[in-house]
Amino acid sequence: MNSSTLPPDLYCVMGNPVAHSRSPAIHARFAELTGQHLRYERRLIALDGFAQGVRDFIAEGGRGCNITVPFKFEAPALASVCSERVRLAGAANVLSFAADGSIHADNTDGLGLVADITRNAGVALQGARLLLVGAGGAAAGVLGPLLQAGVRHITIANRTVAKAEALVASHSALAALQKAELLALAPQALEGDFDVIINATASSLAGDAVPVPASVLRPGSLAYDMMYGPAAQGFLDWAQAHGAVARDGLGMLVEQAAEAFAIWRGVRPPSAQVLEELRRAPH
Repeated sequence: MNSSTLPPDLYCVMGNPVAHSRSPAIHARFAELTGQHLRYERRLIALDGFAQGVRDFIAEGGRGCNITVPFKFEAPALASVCSERVRLAGAANVLSFAADGSIHADNTDGLGLVADITRNAGVALQGARLLLVGAGGAAAGVLGPLLQAGVRHITIANRTVAKAEALVASHSALAALQKAELLALAPQALEGDFDVIINATASSLAGDAVPVPASVLRPGSLAYDMMYGPAAQGFLDWAQAHGAVARDGLGMLVEQAAEAFAIWRGVRPPSAQVLEELRRAPH
């Protein structure tokens, strides 16, 4: 029996909400371009039903899943094996289900962000001065890889400063190893401007004002929103109005998906090609 007559391997993205996710289209295109036989679905999971949702998916023959809001912090507790990135972030966005019943957790968000900034946007992170806005799961998932990319200084700005301080504490050993400065501040205490500003909050999605002053920007700064599409528009408009280079998180989405695909299938898909296709496609 050849592989084309076997049922496709099953994968999904789990979240709440999840209807907006572009992950199924991205993974379908990756599979097409790499000759992989798989099916990738969206799964809307009840807010109190994540662990059951994972068990049900495994029972259906699921091979792996991406985890999105709000379940990234719950995912590591289900895993038999957590990557160093998961241990550092306390959050996972990729689960892999092995034949022996073990569950492996990884976090590809930061790898995807770094790849999009350095490869697709062509902006160097080595030696950069960076502002990370927010201290939730999105920020936790990317801080380690940003430090490992050689960023010289990272300020984490968050309304609840204690959350930012907790992120600084959990990453202080890595920062010391990388000889990077790591600082936690309230948004109103920010001084000076930055080479790169990353919005890891859902401020645009919630229709809120941008949570930091425009003084953090200078002409030519990269202002990056980890959201994409309409959810990022408020932040992008604000950045462009102050002379910064604005970029949404679609490239991060594609690159973190490519990392997950490589974990699951052992094949690296052509992520830059797929990102270009998505950028060109009508919304």
